[in-house]
Amino acid sequence: MLITQSAGKFLKRKNTINVGGKLIDFTVPIVMGIVNVTPDSFYDGGKMEDEKVLLSSVEKMINDGAGILDIGAVSTRPGAAVVSTKIELSRLLPAVQAIRNSFPDIPISIDTFRSWVAVRVIDEIGPIIVNDISGGSLDSKMFETIGKMRVPYILSHIQGTPKEMQENPQYDDIIKDISTYLSERVKRLTKFGVLDIIIDPGFGFGKTMNHNYDLLNRLDSFKVFQLPMLVGVSRKSMIWKALGNSPEEALNGTTVANTLALMGGADILRVHDVKEAVETVTIFSEIKATIK
Repeated sequence: MLITQSAGKFLKRKNTINVGGKLIDFTVPIVMGIVNVTPDSFYDGGKMEDEKVLLSSVEKMINDGAGILDIGAVSTRPGAAVVSTKIELSRLLPAVQAIRNSFPDIPISIDTFRSWVAVRVIDEIGPIIVNDISGGSLDSKMFETIGKMRVPYILSHIQGTPKEMQENPQYDDIIKDISTYLSERVKRLTKFGVLDIIIDPGFGFGKTMNHNYDLLNRLDSFKVFQLPMLVGVSRKSMIWKALGNSPEEALNGTTVANTLALMGGADILRVHDVKEAVETVTIFSEIKATIK
């Protein structure tokens, strides 16, 4: 996949979203730092339970160049157990409030598939981005809620649910199937008045390793949506299983995958390692700037 003008890699699309009156510009891709406040996330579970550790980690991400923080309180790794709304909020709200109080200017996204959680957080701290890995499939009120709250929404693809999504995922054509899924949901979101939509093809969510690499190779197919696109492959099994190592050893592989994602049109890289991702964006941007 070469970065060339003739390949049509840089078609115009919507370059901004509005978060509470503040515009986030995707003319240059943005790095989203992952902040997990769960005890069982696949890579960094339990590391952020202490507030001082949490804020120190967040400060480093911001200093390293994170443009958005994505805070999650429920693990969505394959086979993850369901956690109640009460438990999710008991983890999420204190973390979001602490981050907002200490770093008032950083845009915040919350990783949740529950509309009530989104409402509670927005009521507490104001407009944020809602990152829903289920694409509205796990809460029938999510789209309506996002429309009423007037906040940006990350629309993700998933096949199945986190508990069983990896049992036997199948597609006729992964690009066509995901495109149909996203198209139908974009139309529904628009009918509910949602103005700012980011699409996420959902690497690892109901996809085999071959599915994930086919998706990465044809990522530029989603440019037809003319919407910002998020890619989250950071330290996922598609990387460390291919390399025969572990999530802890998958940083280099993640950097390679993030580079390919940028070449395919990603506007947001969702990562654990902000500094390395920012450097990847910088090098990519230098190459892109040479295209006339």
